[in-house]
Amino acid sequence: MHLFWHQRDLRLRDNRGLHAAASDGPVVPVFVYDTDFLEHVGPRQRAFFLRGVRSLQRSYREGGSDLLVRTGAASEVLPEVADELDADTVVYNEHYRPARRARQQRVETACDRAGLDTITETDLVLVDPGRLDDRYPNHSQFHNDWQAVPKSAPYPAPEGSELLTFDSSETVPVPDCDIDLPDAGYRAARERYDAFLDEGIYSYNDTRDDLPAAVERPTRAVSRMSPYVAAGMIGLRELWRDATAVHDAVDGHERRNVRKYRYELSWREQNYHLLYYNPDLPTENYKSLPNAIEWRDAPEDFETWKRGETGYPLVDAGMRQLREEGYVHNRPRQVVASFLTKHLLVDWRKGRRHFAAQLVDHDPASNAGNWQWIASTGTDSVDVRIFDPVSQLSKYDDGARFVKAYVPELADVPADKVVDWPTLSAEERDRLAPAYPDPVVDRNEGYERAQRVFEQALGKR
Repeated sequence: MHLFWHQRDLRLRDNRGLHAAASDGPVVPVFVYDTDFLEHVGPRQRAFFLRGVRSLQRSYREGGSDLLVRTGAASEVLPEVADELDADTVVYNEHYRPARRARQQRVETACDRAGLDTITETDLVLVDPGRLDDRYPNHSQFHNDWQAVPKSAPYPAPEGSELLTFDSSETVPVPDCDIDLPDAGYRAARERYDAFLDEGIYSYNDTRDDLPAAVERPTRAVSRMSPYVAAGMIGLRELWRDATAVHDAVDGHERRNVRKYRYELSWREQNYHLLYYNPDLPTENYKSLPNAIEWRDAPEDFETWKRGETGYPLVDAGMRQLREEGYVHNRPRQVVASFLTKHLLVDWRKGRRHFAAQLVDHDPASNAGNWQWIASTGTDSVDVRIFDPVSQLSKYDDGARFVKAYVPELADVPADKVVDWPTLSAEERDRLAPAYPDPVVDRNEGYERAQRVFEQALGKR
């Protein structure tokens, strides 16, 4: 008999490790409620994740089995459960975050001492990072190699006969949360994805940066699947299969839109590839620079950025969306990160940690990889990329509908004035919206300072 250890893979369908364990069943699914380990997860994501564990347990019970929940350290709990149930193997899916790697290593060591076999499977990504080269100069070359590797079909959920029949009285606590959370679990993920496949995917490339659409029809402009993917409530192979089926059934403009959605999944894959080969990705610059970046010690500016009170409307709207929803649309997500690391010259690691604490959809690889890309310390082929928050607002939200949805102080300000806010005179800003702050840094001064600092770091000065 096998134990399957659920971690960040809260589903029965398209779960490679669970499928492997059940194919040589019977199997007992186990979740270890490790309070010390969960303390390192942001409170919002932790609340969403534990709701997902409850949903997973209900799914097992509906099939006549159960999810065995035990509290403690996995390296202690799993050998104990195996001994109680006379199991001979512990199966689990491989993870790449350093803390999870260390946790899995402790489990392997403890199981070896107890005479238990361990089997690990690649489930978190579509392509095992070990199948690819260890380093790529840009995303295009990564995508070419990644695309050439065949993608597995989704794995079926285990049948009733493959799961041990038992009842478990223990479950996980579900903490309160300071924001409204999306419904958790596989069913909620599948319903959201079905809604996106019915309509949104056909216009994805056209609408993914349309910020007014993100306010007016948020689950159609983009998929909003990131919380479910981050928690493993739906499998990547399932997403890929269904998007591919739509792609192959359409042509022309619609096919280009669907192709873009599939292409975006490859960015997540590359971030996990980076983390696999660079475990220190969340804490150390990926790119080696001739000189150190002269980050500013600016705690007041950092706090102003976190509150969404920088005086740059798109930046503040993005940061307030983060505070209110635990989510940020990708376009302002890039802009707020660029503003922190370039206009304010605050170390990207501070921004990464704040996002990790606030996001419901926090993903350790994507968060670290994307922050480094924006900060010009990662894989971006452009030496110094700076998002201008004024031109970004003009291009993607010229009617200021997204901004006004999150920055009520600007609700009565004409849209063109909202767009140009950082360039208006202090007198005009005070007349239009006295409650909204002045810019924390001059637009041109911040841009030019960032250029100087990064050119110095690159050895160009």
